[in-house]
Amino acid sequence: MHVTFLGTGSAMPTGDRAQTGLLLESEGTDPLLVDCGSGVLSALAGTDAGYEGVRTVLLTHHHLDHVSDLMPLFKARWLAGATDLELIGPPGTADLVQGLFDVHEYMQGRLDLVIREVEPGEFEAAGYQVAAAETVHSMPCLAYRFEADGATFTFSGDSEASEDLAAFADGSDVLAHDCSFPDEVDVDNHPTPSQLGAALAGHRYGQVFLTHLYPHTAGRHEAMLESLREHYAGDVRFARDGLTVTVE
Repeated sequence: MHVTFLGTGSAMPTGDRAQTGLLLESEGTDPLLVDCGSGVLSALAGTDAGYEGVRTVLLTHHHLDHVSDLMPLFKARWLAGATDLELIGPPGTADLVQGLFDVHEYMQGRLDLVIREVEPGEFEAAGYQVAAAETVHSMPCLAYRFEADGATFTFSGDSEASEDLAAFADGSDVLAHDCSFPDEVDVDNHPTPSQLGAALAGHRYGQVFLTHLYPHTAGRHEAMLESLREHYAGDVRFARDGLTVTVE
């Protein structure tokens, strides 16, 4: 399984990181786009799959920095003649899309769009076996655990550090987890490195990649890693836009 970080930023753009988006690719599956924040469409266009090759999009939640390139994706696929698309997300996804089409009326009926809403539990998407778990965030949000080719990848979506989410991801070959701010920022709905390290302690992951980075983290990466490693001694790195990780 290959995971490409299309966007590792947040709702506050820096020019160096697009908003949230991941591309999953694996033998015997279709390319799967997870989240579609601002800048993700351009990053996706630079991959071998391209936006024409992605027929399934999976959303963690509906905050703008995770969905703002959805309508641009719809239009790009229509213009390219790739009109079939499945959109999967938590409850409210159908209402979100209907609202987008209400604003952009000329796009109505342009796509063969199938919308599927999912709850915590297990389902299939683009050939992946997926498990979903609710996270601790300011709106309903799902973390996802993907299995393919004997490998396991977990994406936290947006979430505070929690023992439940750490246990959900336990045993993953790769975990990509929200770590939006350094310790000196007083924040909820997202974790700081010390909070995340405490939650991960006692669990096993092959590698952990930190993502959803606010501008506050600039110049603080080494200090953030030191803080996290006071609690969790595993392999932890910062994700960056364009990074492709092999999950095995």
